[in-house]
Amino acid sequence: MTVPRPPAHLEPYVSALGVEAAIELFLNFGGTFLYIPRQPTPRSELVRVLGMEKALALADLAARTALPRRLPIGKKWIARVLKAQGLSEAKIATRLHVSNVTVTSYLRDDGRGDTDPRQSSLF
Repeated sequence: MTVPRPPAHLEPYVSALGVEAAIELFLNFGGTFLYIPRQPTPRSELVRVLGMEKALALADLAARTALPRRLPIGKKWIARVLKAQGLSEAKIATRLHVSNVTVTSYLRDDGRGDTDPRQSSLF
């Protein structure tokens, strides 16, 4: 299975945590302001979701780079990863809490902005 390459704004998280942990991070905290402590405590929500090892990796990433305060959502990339893992569009829609129509548009979008391959370029 080939994992789709993450967009630039998600790449640091995926590199530090791996694909599965990054997906869990985005699904649990995406779109929110996330405080990443230098030393996560065992009782923290971040440790509960990621585990101590991944929470420490995220803390290290935050200490080395200027991460945005608001965690990205990343649903388009997650949809592509889940499709590459063999999940149906219905299962992906359930996991992402979106409609199957939205999942179809996520999977059809090639990242260039135009989602209809029949549409010709202006230039």
